[in-house]
Amino acid sequence: MTTTATHDTPGTDDDRTDRPTFEINIEGQIYVWHERTITPAQIRELGGLPADQPVIEINFRDNTERTLAEGEVVGVKPGHGFGKKIGFKRGDR
Repeated sequence: MTTTATHDTPGTDDDRTDRPTFEINIEGQIYVWHERTITPAQIRELGGLPADQPVIEINFRDNTERTLAEGEVVGVKPGHGFGKKIGFKRGDR
């Protein structure tokens, strides 16, 4: 997931004062996420992936992949060259 952290300003739509906003890359599409962690089930829901589909984490820096364990909690870190550049995609059934 390639992530970018920003901070919402007070008085915005849902009043998320000082909560980080992350951008999650799922199969090349960017989704907004407001939590510091994410699970495979949440990735599937966010990206509209089938519930029975495995989720694969991709490290774009060295082009390695690994399948996330069901229930695994992945830390979401700000990107901009400081965090790991990773993304997610569906796996083979």
